[in-house]
Amino acid sequence: MARPKADLPSASALHALADGEGRLAVRVTPGARSEGVEITDGRVLVKVRTKPEDGKASAAVLALLAQALGVAPSKVEMLRGATSREKLFRIPPEI
Repeated sequence: MARPKADLPSASALHALADGEGRLAVRVTPGARSEGVEITDGRVLVKVRTKPEDGKASAAVLALLAQALGVAPSKVEMLRGATSREKLFRIPPEI
């Protein structure tokens, strides 16, 4: 059985939560039942199925965030939080 596609907000909604320098704070839930990006109370919450082992969950979060923004994963940079649930990313400016 195929897995359902992740729920993703619009790229403009994510850009609206980034600061002037393109930094976006994210709260991560690794090992979740379903994958998705949601905006709750002005915070970005990312859920990934991947377990937090050897940076695999962080890589999955980066890929899912890039997919939500509609850009290549190489355009999204993790600034802080490689081993934490609270992560800070730099996202490319909206075009």
